[in-house]
Amino acid sequence: MSNPAVPFPPEDELYSNAWAKDIFKDKVVFCTGGAGTICSGQVRALVSLGANAAILGRREANTKAVAAEIAKVRPGSKVIGFGCDVRDYNALVSTVEATVKELGKIDFLICGAAGNFLSTIEGLSSNAFKTVIDIDLLGSYNTVKACLPELRKTKGRIIFVSATFHYTGTALQAHVGAAKAGIDALSHTLALELGPAGITSNIIAPGAIANTEGMERLAPKNMIPDDMRKNPAKLNPLGRWGTVSEVADSTIFLFSDAGRYVNGITLVVDGGSWRNSNSIANFLYPTIFQPGAENFDFMTTKGAKKQNGSKL
Repeated sequence: MSNPAVPFPPEDELYSNAWAKDIFKDKVVFCTGGAGTICSGQVRALVSLGANAAILGRREANTKAVAAEIAKVRPGSKVIGFGCDVRDYNALVSTVEATVKELGKIDFLICGAAGNFLSTIEGLSSNAFKTVIDIDLLGSYNTVKACLPELRKTKGRIIFVSATFHYTGTALQAHVGAAKAGIDALSHTLALELGPAGITSNIIAPGAIANTEGMERLAPKNMIPDDMRKNPAKLNPLGRWGTVSEVADSTIFLFSDAGRYVNGITLVVDGGSWRNSNSIANFLYPTIFQPGAENFDFMTTKGAKKQNGSKL
Protein backbone atom coordinates (compact mmCIF):
# COMPACT_ATOMS: atom_id res chain seq x y z
CA MET A 1 0.00 0.00 0.00
CA SER A 2 1.30 3.45 -0.85
CA ASN A 3 2.23 5.77 1.95
CA PRO A 4 -0.49 8.21 3.04
CA ALA A 5 -0.05 11.95 2.92
CA VAL A 6 0.80 12.05 6.62
CA PRO A 7 4.59 12.01 7.17
CA PHE A 8 5.63 9.68 10.00
CA PRO A 9 8.90 10.25 11.86
CA PRO A 10 11.41 7.44 12.38
CA GLU A 11 10.37 5.05 15.15
CA ASP A 12 12.94 6.44 17.58
CA GLU A 13 11.26 9.83 17.25
CA LEU A 14 7.75 8.69 18.11
CA TYR A 15 8.20 9.82 21.71
CA SER A 16 10.96 10.36 24.27
CA ASN A 17 12.82 7.51 25.97
CA ALA A 18 10.97 8.12 29.23
CA TRP A 19 8.30 5.49 28.67
CA ALA A 20 8.40 1.74 29.29
CA LYS A 21 7.32 -0.56 26.48
CA ASP A 22 3.87 -2.17 26.72
CA ILE A 23 2.51 0.35 29.24
CA PHE A 24 -0.68 0.44 27.17
CA LYS A 25 -0.93 -3.30 26.56
CA ASP A 26 -4.58 -4.33 25.94
CA LYS A 27 -5.77 -0.71 25.97
CA VAL A 28 -7.92 0.68 23.14
CA VAL A 29 -7.85 4.26 21.86
CA PHE A 30 -10.60 5.89 19.79
CA CYS A 31 -9.43 8.99 17.93
CA THR A 32 -11.27 11.46 15.71
CA GLY A 33 -9.15 13.41 13.25
CA GLY A 34 -6.92 10.35 13.43
CA ALA A 35 -5.62 10.67 9.89
CA GLY A 36 -4.15 14.11 10.57
CA THR A 37 -0.47 14.61 11.29
CA ILE A 38 -0.74 15.36 15.01
CA CYS A 39 -3.48 12.90 15.94
CA SER A 40 -1.98 10.07 13.90
CA GLY A 41 1.30 10.73 15.71
CA GLN A 42 -0.46 10.50 19.07
CA VAL A 43 -2.11 7.21 18.11
CA ARG A 44 1.05 5.80 16.57
CA ALA A 45 2.93 6.36 19.83
CA LEU A 46 0.18 4.69 21.87
CA VAL A 47 0.06 1.71 19.52
CA SER A 48 3.83 1.39 19.70
CA LEU A 49 3.47 1.13 23.48
CA GLY A 50 0.90 -1.66 23.32
CA ALA A 51 -2.49 -0.14 22.50
CA ASN A 52 -4.91 -1.01 19.72
CA ALA A 53 -6.82 1.76 18.00
CA ALA A 54 -9.68 3.04 15.89
CA ILE A 55 -9.08 6.25 13.96
CA LEU A 56 -11.76 8.33 12.25
CA GLY A 57 -11.54 10.76 9.36
CA ARG A 58 -13.86 12.22 6.75
CA ARG A 59 -11.85 10.74 3.85
CA GLU A 60 -12.35 7.01 4.30
CA ALA A 61 -9.70 5.75 1.88
CA ASN A 62 -7.00 7.99 3.34
CA THR A 63 -8.01 7.15 6.90
CA LYS A 64 -7.78 3.42 6.21
CA ALA A 65 -4.36 3.95 4.60
CA VAL A 66 -3.11 5.85 7.65
CA ALA A 67 -4.49 3.12 9.94
CA ALA A 68 -2.55 0.50 7.98
CA GLU A 69 0.64 2.54 8.33
CA ILE A 70 0.13 3.00 12.08
CA ALA A 71 -0.39 -0.76 12.53
CA LYS A 72 3.11 -1.40 11.16
CA VAL A 73 4.71 0.18 14.22
CA ARG A 74 4.04 -2.90 16.36
CA PRO A 75 3.64 -6.49 15.10
CA GLY A 76 0.26 -7.91 16.08
CA SER A 77 -1.41 -4.55 16.67
CA LYS A 78 -4.95 -3.87 15.52
CA VAL A 79 -5.67 -0.44 14.03
CA ILE A 80 -8.97 0.22 12.27
CA GLY A 81 -9.72 3.18 10.02
CA PHE A 82 -13.27 4.49 9.66
CA GLY A 83 -14.71 7.12 7.35
CA CYS A 84 -16.92 9.21 9.64
CA ASP A 85 -18.04 12.83 9.88
CA VAL A 86 -18.09 13.92 13.54
CA ARG A 87 -21.02 16.23 12.79
CA ASP A 88 -23.15 13.10 12.33
CA TYR A 89 -23.96 11.75 15.80
CA ASN A 90 -25.67 8.59 14.54
CA ALA A 91 -22.64 7.74 12.39
CA LEU A 92 -20.42 8.12 15.45
CA VAL A 93 -22.64 5.78 17.48
CA SER A 94 -22.37 3.17 14.73
CA THR A 95 -18.60 3.60 14.59
CA VAL A 96 -18.30 3.17 18.36
CA GLU A 97 -20.34 -0.02 18.12
CA ALA A 98 -18.12 -1.33 15.32
CA THR A 99 -15.00 -0.48 17.32
CA VAL A 100 -16.19 -2.32 20.42
CA LYS A 101 -17.23 -5.31 18.32
CA GLU A 102 -13.76 -5.50 16.76
CA LEU A 103 -11.50 -4.31 19.61
CA GLY A 104 -13.60 -5.11 22.67
CA LYS A 105 -13.79 -1.76 24.45
CA ILE A 106 -12.67 1.89 24.52
CA ASP A 107 -10.22 3.03 27.20
CA PHE A 108 -8.92 6.29 25.75
CA LEU A 109 -10.65 8.95 23.67
CA ILE A 110 -8.87 11.65 21.65
CA CYS A 111 -11.13 14.32 20.17
CA GLY A 112 -8.97 15.79 17.43
CA ALA A 113 -11.20 16.47 14.42
CA ALA A 114 -10.80 20.11 13.39
CA GLY A 115 -10.99 22.59 10.54
CA ASN A 116 -9.09 25.85 10.11
CA PHE A 117 -8.01 28.54 7.66
CA LEU A 118 -7.02 32.21 7.81
CA SER A 119 -9.71 34.85 7.39
CA THR A 120 -10.72 38.30 8.55
CA ILE A 121 -14.27 38.80 9.78
CA GLU A 122 -15.14 40.51 6.49
CA GLY A 123 -13.95 37.49 4.53
CA LEU A 124 -15.58 34.95 6.85
CA SER A 125 -19.06 33.87 5.84
CA SER A 126 -21.64 32.80 8.39
CA ASN A 127 -21.57 29.32 6.89
CA ALA A 128 -17.78 29.11 7.17
CA PHE A 129 -17.92 30.16 10.84
CA LYS A 130 -20.66 27.60 11.52
CA THR A 131 -18.72 24.85 9.72
CA VAL A 132 -15.72 25.26 12.02
CA ILE A 133 -17.91 25.38 15.13
CA ASP A 134 -19.74 22.25 13.97
CA ILE A 135 -16.58 20.26 13.23
CA ASP A 136 -14.53 21.34 16.24
CA LEU A 137 -17.02 21.94 19.02
CA LEU A 138 -20.18 20.06 18.10
CA GLY A 139 -18.02 17.23 16.75
CA SER A 140 -16.20 16.94 20.08
CA TYR A 141 -19.50 16.91 21.97
CA ASN A 142 -20.95 14.26 19.64
CA THR A 143 -17.86 12.10 20.02
CA VAL A 144 -17.90 12.17 23.82
CA LYS A 145 -21.63 11.54 23.88
CA ALA A 146 -21.28 8.50 21.60
CA CYS A 147 -18.31 7.08 23.52
CA LEU A 148 -19.52 7.79 27.05
CA PRO A 149 -21.30 4.46 27.72
CA GLU A 150 -18.07 2.62 26.88
CA LEU A 151 -15.86 5.04 28.82
CA ARG A 152 -18.00 4.50 31.90
CA LYS A 153 -17.29 0.77 31.70
CA THR A 154 -13.52 1.26 31.58
CA LYS A 155 -13.20 4.41 33.70
CA GLY A 156 -11.65 5.87 30.62
CA ARG A 157 -9.74 9.05 29.87
CA ILE A 158 -10.47 11.85 27.45
CA ILE A 159 -8.11 14.25 25.72
CA PHE A 160 -9.31 17.17 23.61
CA VAL A 161 -6.85 18.57 21.09
CA SER A 162 -7.37 22.32 21.41
CA ALA A 163 -5.24 25.42 20.66
CA THR A 164 -4.04 28.66 22.25
CA PHE A 165 -5.65 31.16 19.85
CA HIS A 166 -8.31 32.25 22.33
CA TYR A 167 -6.03 32.89 25.31
CA THR A 168 -5.18 36.42 24.22
CA GLY A 169 -7.10 36.61 20.94
CA THR A 170 -5.51 35.93 17.56
CA ALA A 171 -6.20 37.92 14.41
CA LEU A 172 -7.58 35.91 11.47
CA GLN A 173 -8.71 33.14 13.84
CA ALA A 174 -12.08 34.31 15.19
CA HIS A 175 -13.82 31.12 14.06
CA VAL A 176 -11.27 28.70 15.50
CA GLY A 177 -10.72 30.75 18.64
CA ALA A 178 -14.44 30.59 19.39
CA ALA A 179 -14.58 26.85 18.67
CA LYS A 180 -11.55 26.00 20.81
CA ALA A 181 -12.78 28.16 23.70
CA GLY A 182 -15.96 26.10 23.62
CA ILE A 183 -14.00 22.86 23.60
CA ASP A 184 -12.04 24.00 26.65
CA ALA A 185 -15.26 24.83 28.50
CA LEU A 186 -16.71 21.45 27.54
CA SER A 187 -13.65 19.63 28.84
CA HIS A 188 -13.70 21.51 32.14
CA THR A 189 -17.35 20.64 32.68
CA LEU A 190 -16.76 16.98 31.85
CA ALA A 191 -13.92 16.84 34.35
CA LEU A 192 -16.43 17.76 37.05
CA GLU A 193 -19.33 15.66 35.86
CA LEU A 194 -17.43 12.52 34.89
CA GLY A 195 -14.78 12.57 37.61
CA PRO A 196 -17.05 10.75 40.08
CA ALA A 197 -17.30 7.93 37.51
CA GLY A 198 -13.51 7.67 37.41
CA ILE A 199 -13.24 9.35 33.99
CA THR A 200 -10.71 12.15 33.46
CA SER A 201 -11.03 14.96 30.92
CA ASN A 202 -8.01 17.02 29.90
CA ILE A 203 -6.83 19.26 27.07
CA ILE A 204 -3.65 19.31 25.02
CA ALA A 205 -3.08 22.63 23.25
CA PRO A 206 -0.31 22.30 20.65
CA GLY A 207 1.46 25.34 19.32
CA ALA A 208 3.25 25.53 15.98
CA ILE A 209 4.30 21.95 15.21
CA ALA A 210 6.74 21.41 12.35
CA ASN A 211 5.82 19.40 9.25
CA THR A 212 2.07 19.41 9.87
CA GLU A 213 -0.96 20.46 7.86
CA GLY A 214 -1.51 23.28 10.33
CA MET A 215 1.87 24.83 9.63
CA GLU A 216 1.27 24.64 5.89
CA ARG A 217 -2.18 26.19 6.17
CA LEU A 218 -1.65 28.78 8.89
CA ALA A 219 1.89 29.93 8.18
CA PRO A 220 1.93 30.70 4.43
CA LYS A 221 5.17 31.92 2.95
CA ASN A 222 3.90 35.45 2.40
CA MET A 223 3.29 35.96 6.14
CA ILE A 224 6.59 34.89 7.72
CA PRO A 225 9.93 36.34 6.62
CA ASP A 226 12.35 33.70 5.34
CA ASP A 227 14.83 34.29 8.15
CA MET A 228 12.17 33.64 10.80
CA ARG A 229 10.83 30.63 8.93
CA LYS A 230 14.32 29.10 9.15
CA ASN A 231 15.02 30.40 12.66
CA PRO A 232 11.80 30.99 14.66
CA ALA A 233 13.60 32.40 17.69
CA LYS A 234 11.53 35.61 17.62
CA LEU A 235 8.31 33.60 17.58
CA ASN A 236 9.12 30.98 20.20
CA PRO A 237 11.04 31.33 23.47
CA LEU A 238 12.75 27.98 22.86
CA GLY A 239 13.83 29.12 19.41
CA ARG A 240 12.30 26.27 17.40
CA TRP A 241 9.05 24.73 16.23
CA GLY A 242 7.59 21.82 18.16
CA THR A 243 7.55 18.20 17.01
CA VAL A 244 4.73 15.69 16.75
CA SER A 245 6.62 13.44 19.17
CA GLU A 246 6.40 16.16 21.85
CA VAL A 247 2.61 16.19 21.54
CA ALA A 248 2.72 12.39 21.70
CA ASP A 249 4.74 12.54 24.94
CA SER A 250 2.07 14.71 26.54
CA THR A 251 -0.60 12.27 25.40
CA ILE A 252 1.29 9.31 26.82
CA PHE A 253 1.65 11.09 30.15
CA LEU A 254 -2.05 11.91 30.49
CA PHE A 255 -3.12 8.37 29.56
CA SER A 256 -0.45 6.63 31.64
CA ASP A 257 -0.54 5.76 35.32
CA ALA A 258 1.61 8.85 35.91
CA GLY A 259 -1.40 10.98 34.91
CA ARG A 260 -4.06 9.08 36.78
CA TYR A 261 -4.77 11.97 39.19
CA VAL A 262 -4.60 14.71 36.55
CA ASN A 263 -8.08 15.96 35.67
CA GLY A 264 -9.50 19.20 34.28
CA ILE A 265 -6.21 20.72 33.09
CA THR A 266 -4.93 22.28 29.88
CA LEU A 267 -1.46 21.09 28.92
CA VAL A 268 0.03 23.62 26.50
CA VAL A 269 2.73 22.18 24.23
CA ASP A 270 4.11 25.23 22.46
CA GLY A 271 7.46 26.15 24.02
CA GLY A 272 5.86 29.16 25.69
CA SER A 273 5.04 30.92 22.42
CA TRP A 274 1.47 31.83 23.39
CA ARG A 275 2.96 34.31 25.85
CA ASN A 276 4.90 36.02 23.06
CA SER A 277 3.08 38.83 21.23
CA ASN A 278 5.00 38.17 18.00
CA SER A 279 2.33 35.93 16.52
CA ILE A 280 2.22 35.10 12.84
CA ALA A 281 -0.57 37.58 12.12
CA ASN A 282 1.27 40.38 13.92
CA PHE A 283 3.87 40.57 11.15
CA LEU A 284 1.21 42.21 9.00
CA TYR A 285 -0.74 43.95 11.78
CA PRO A 286 -2.48 46.36 11.40
CA THR A 287 -1.86 46.68 7.65
CA ILE A 288 -4.13 43.82 6.63
CA PHE A 289 -7.04 45.32 8.60
CA GLN A 290 -6.85 48.84 7.17
CA PRO A 291 -9.13 50.10 4.35
CA GLY A 292 -8.03 48.82 0.97
CA ALA A 293 -6.62 45.54 2.23
CA GLU A 294 -9.84 43.54 1.91
CA ASN A 295 -8.48 41.38 -0.90
CA PHE A 296 -5.20 40.41 0.76
CA ASP A 297 -4.32 36.85 -0.23
CA PHE A 298 -3.54 34.96 3.00
CA MET A 299 -2.86 31.67 1.34
CA THR A 300 -0.22 30.63 -1.16
CA THR A 301 -0.75 26.88 -1.07
CA LYS A 302 -3.00 24.74 -3.24
CA GLY A 303 -6.66 25.04 -2.32
CA ALA A 304 -6.36 28.59 -1.02
CA LYS A 305 -9.48 29.87 -2.71
CA LYS A 306 -11.61 27.13 -1.21
CA GLN A 307 -10.24 27.82 2.26
CA ASN A 308 -10.74 31.59 2.14
CA GLY A 309 -13.89 31.79 4.23
CA SER A 310 -16.87 32.25 1.94
CA LYS A 311 -16.48 28.98 0.01
CA LEU A 312 -16.91 26.75 3.06
